[in-house]
Amino acid sequence: MKNRVVITGMGTITALGKEVETFWSSLLEGKSGISQIEHFDTSDYSTKIAAYVKDFNAEDYFERKEARRMDRYVQFAAAASLQALQDAGLNIQEDTDPERVGVYIGSGIGGLGTWEEQHRTMLEKGPKRVSPFFIPMMIANMGSGQVSMITGAKGPNSTPVSACATGTHSIGDSFKIIQRGDADVMICGGAEATITPVGMAGFCSMRAMSTRNEEPEKASRPFDTGRDGFVMGEGAGILILESLEHAQKRGAKIYAEVIGYGMSGDAHHMTEPDPSGAARCMRSAIRDAGIEAEEVQYINAHGTSTPVGDKSETEAVKKAFGDHAYKLAISSTKSMTGHLLGAAGGIEAVICGLALQNGVIPPTINLEDQDPACDLDYVPNTPRHTELNIAMSNSFGFGGHNATVILKKFEA
Repeated sequence: MKNRVVITGMGTITALGKEVETFWSSLLEGKSGISQIEHFDTSDYSTKIAAYVKDFNAEDYFERKEARRMDRYVQFAAAASLQALQDAGLNIQEDTDPERVGVYIGSGIGGLGTWEEQHRTMLEKGPKRVSPFFIPMMIANMGSGQVSMITGAKGPNSTPVSACATGTHSIGDSFKIIQRGDADVMICGGAEATITPVGMAGFCSMRAMSTRNEEPEKASRPFDTGRDGFVMGEGAGILILESLEHAQKRGAKIYAEVIGYGMSGDAHHMTEPDPSGAARCMRSAIRDAGIEAEEVQYINAHGTSTPVGDKSETEAVKKAFGDHAYKLAISSTKSMTGHLLGAAGGIEAVICGLALQNGVIPPTINLEDQDPACDLDYVPNTPRHTELNIAMSNSFGFGGHNATVILKKFEA
């Protein structure tokens, strides 16, 4: 007998707000978190904009000495995890068995800022001046590691690294861990902090990002004919997943139920998506959920605002859903948050949970001239109030990594 798995807590750090309530209200207002980059000189960059988390102070969450030993992405992961635990009303040491609480937080790239800083130190001052904390600050698993140490969670602990699919893989894998009985609670999601000189330079060289620098808030425009690339975002999205039995035993509030998880590989190209792979992923999640495709009502799209990616995802949805594709409500909240890479799936699962709970779908903003090749219902520009029962979240990453989770409105 498989355990039912529910969401009992949420935490977010984003350019639209450093906690869930502000983040959610900003989405429904159609606000953009994208602005000019001000923390380094972008004179020589083709892209000068990003969804940067402003006024984040790690010392609001940790002691100064502790904060200084964390890369920015780890600070985001830990801060959002503490938020999520507080939201869930869960004290691991007092309310449950710490050995039954796991952590599964991924990052697509890891501590890029620390890497850059320490490389600069080595070139300017020599190898002996490189910090002894360089490696443990930089490695991609330290989000999970630090959250475990801060909270005392001693259960299953790991870190997926699958580019932009990372956050969704983290949630899906955690769902399976609880479903099969290997943990009662999982702290899961993704964190990323790559708005750095080298991070931006790399994506600029790929010509993957928007160059609409004069109108930052309008630069991310998924499914629009004027889209010219994604906009980098940063932050973290964390969920507390629990077995239904564990959640009910402690009287926890429940946002939604996780019912399905799918994953696939394109076996196609380093960066160019194959719609067949994404379609297989969605169909796999639908099978795992034990539902019919026609029961899905809303998809939070990967929807990055790239010319190729949005068209490919549209085709994939049609392959997966057939005629029902035209009855789905689909939105890309990256139009407001930017693309958080390995953290995207974390915040977008939060969005799906809130959409189910509140009966409202956040919009795809900046959708002014819809691409004829992207001919589905993308909930343009204003939120839509509707009764929702089942929502899907898609994440597709470089390397052909695809991940999908399906959430359902909770019924006891």
